[in-house]
Amino acid sequence: MQSRPATLGRRIAIGAAMAAAFALTACTSGGGGATPTADPTSSAAPEPTDERFQVAYISFAVANTYDEPMLANAQEVAAANNIELTVFDGNLDPALQATLIEDVIASGQFDGMIVQPVYGPAIMDVVKEAIDAGITVVNIDQILGPDFTSGKAQVDGLAANVVFVGSILGDKLGQQTVEACAAYNLDPCKVAFLHDLKTSAVSIALWDSFNRVTEGTPVTVVAEGETFWNPAAAQTAVADILTANPDVDMFVTSDQGLQGTVLAIEAAGLPVSDYVLVGYGGAEWARQAILDGIVYSDVLMAPGTTGRIGMEAMVAALRDGEHWGDIDPFADFPNNGVITKDTADLFVGEWVG
Repeated sequence: MQSRPATLGRRIAIGAAMAAAFALTACTSGGGGATPTADPTSSAAPEPTDERFQVAYISFAVANTYDEPMLANAQEVAAANNIELTVFDGNLDPALQATLIEDVIASGQFDGMIVQPVYGPAIMDVVKEAIDAGITVVNIDQILGPDFTSGKAQVDGLAANVVFVGSILGDKLGQQTVEACAAYNLDPCKVAFLHDLKTSAVSIALWDSFNRVTEGTPVTVVAEGETFWNPAAAQTAVADILTANPDVDMFVTSDQGLQGTVLAIEAAGLPVSDYVLVGYGGAEWARQAILDGIVYSDVLMAPGTTGRIGMEAMVAALRDGEHWGDIDPFADFPNNGVITKDTADLFVGEWVG
């Protein structure tokens, strides 16, 4: 475990065990350390068929390493089941996603549609229109609706709803931040929190839950930034934070944000070991960084598993009329989905990070 922080006269007692993330490069075909058992599971995946279907895939953002394995796994299942998948790039823009869905409906060419919302409330109505138009809809990854604390479907008629709950993610991230502060005897514990996209559902839910969990603890957020799930953007934000807050102890953000944080610290000529890093995403980069003593802990996400189950649910709905309902893609991962120094070997990152 690294010794940290020691800058500006801070005296930190390094103790105890360790207990962390999101990024932007290549894709992997998922497979977490423990395969989640959803109901139904991948063992219920449909057999191939000669019947061909047209499915639209409304992406959160195509140029994002978290999203790449989600799409790659969906494409793999689609190809094996004679489905032609057409990808539409939401590019982090809820209004654009709504327009793309309207275009899909107007085209009359699609049997099904997978949606990965940027901000669920912004596309609820148009998704309902798609369902009313006879398009089979599966929602994946993000909450499709205004309640970010529940994994239950908030739109009637979905064939499946394969999501993580942003508030639960925020709870775990907050808990890990509190634990890290205690492990290094930081009181007050000066934290820089990097949002990814402040207007996205996951960022809103995560931030609200993080604040609820850390309230009344030594955690003190002294600076905020925004990464747009981009290491370069995160590097710029962290450079500004380091200048304005030279006594910051910890950075909390997604895996992409953590990568940019490391780059900014190194570019400033400072030791990375002077700062505690806590993240979320579960990328392979973060898992290895935990083993290397760079990152304290990381909260798992499973984009490959989510994309695979979502497309399997689509195939079942189109071919057999089966609706799989609400599915938790994180159901059976070890250690409640938290990667620490002690548990890192139980996980395999589903995306590069």
